Amino acid sequence: MEDTQTQKGHPKGLYLLFFTEMWERFSYYGMRAILILYLTKKLFEGGLAMDASEATLLYGYFTGLVYFTPLIGGWLADKYIGKRHAITIGGITMMIGQFVLFALNDMTGLYIGLFLLIIGNGFFKPNISTLVGGMYKDGDDRRDSAFSIFYMGINLGALLAPFVIGYLTDNMFKTTNADGTIAFGYRYGFLASGIGMLLGQLLFNTLAQKYLGDLGKKPIKSVSGEKSDENIETAFSVNPQTGEKLNDAQEKQRISVIFILFLFAVFFWAGFEQAGSSLSLYTDKFIDRTIGGFEIPTAWFQSVNPIFIVTLAPLFAMFWTSKFGKKLSTPVKMGVGMIILGLGFLFMLGAVGERAANGNIADESNKAALMWLVMTYLLHTIGELCLSPVGLSVVTKLSPPKLASILMAVWMLASSVANFIGGYLASFVEKMGAGEVFTYIAGFVMVCGIMLILLNRFIVKMMHGVK
Repeated sequence: MEDTQTQKGHPKGLYLLFFTEMWERFSYYGMRAILILYLTKKLFEGGLAMDASEATLLYGYFTGLVYFTPLIGGWLADKYIGKRHAITIGGITMMIGQFVLFALNDMTGLYIGLFLLIIGNGFFKPNISTLVGGMYKDGDDRRDSAFSIFYMGINLGALLAPFVIGYLTDNMFKTTNADGTIAFGYRYGFLASGIGMLLGQLLFNTLAQKYLGDLGKKPIKSVSGEKSDENIETAFSVNPQTGEKLNDAQEKQRISVIFILFLFAVFFWAGFEQAGSSLSLYTDKFIDRTIGGFEIPTAWFQSVNPIFIVTLAPLFAMFWTSKFGKKLSTPVKMGVGMIILGLGFLFMLGAVGERAANGNIADESNKAALMWLVMTYLLHTIGELCLSPVGLSVVTKLSPPKLASILMAVWMLASSVANFIGGYLASFVEKMGAGEVFTYIAGFVMVCGIMLILLNRFIVKMMHGVK
């Protein structure tokens, strides 16, 4: 059995979770890359012909619920079924959901498929993240690095999916109607997403026992009375600086920090998740996507962020472990991330301004330069690297072990609330105009980032030894 606490490098179980998460993210982001297009394209184009405002709201509801159900899945895993069984249940359910979207190209198939994806993600998402943290003891400096590696798995799947799915829908399975119009092969994108989910589950269920041992097989309450070792989650929290066990009041303060950071993360993700809705629609209509006579499929732009993640994440991992990086606390890192996200939206204002200078902004033939969009994604990625992997890591450090999965689900609930808000923001783009909405988002998230940095000393005091 693989020793999960070697002194050098990382346990092999981390890389099993890396690839399991990679295939799940391939499935999710492949579907997400085409969902808004599938909803809004006309029937003869292979879509469902929904109004853009209604489609962005549905998109927001779907992505919001995807991050709400982990509260239920995390609670069931902690109390009754264990993390490993929850991951399997979730993966199979999501796979079936993708296949339903492939098989039934109507509103019935849409709602059944999305419902299964929402339920499946609830079981899968919080539990695989807490398994990563469970491989490392309190105070182990490798944990932040482990989450950086794991986060690259998330983004490797997110990088590959739009390219593969975009090629299938816009090239391989694209057909021409009798009147010369194009019908896109969106259903085959859902099929490929389902196959990706199948591959991830085969990998996880074949190798989990070998590389994870008994980690995550039982709910925490079943092992709380057993002697802690590397294969079973510890049953109590300690201060990593002193080694002392925390009392109830100190644990409650740590939990309070999770909720404080949660509130700020909501506003970050509400802006960030515009990538799959308002930014995707804006790209499809108003960004010049032609390079050398080739028109880049809109879905491919969902890969720009993960390309930057995979490129920049190793640099951030090195910076966080540098002498200067170690001095930065979690609230400061996250606050800086929010400010940088806001700065990213200023480049979209550049795109809006270019189109306004060129003439009628309602004219879809009036296109803005591609570079505005690329620079927006670059700054959004830098902001994400300051907030997301840092947040995942700190939640596993601050959570009492018996509540690890459900508090990870609470952290993910920030994305749920954010996506509900983001859906409404995207619908306002259709009503108020992109320039005004992007301005409000940029200003608000930058103010929130400054507030979080100002609260740094107060928050760190409540973290009891966690940086």
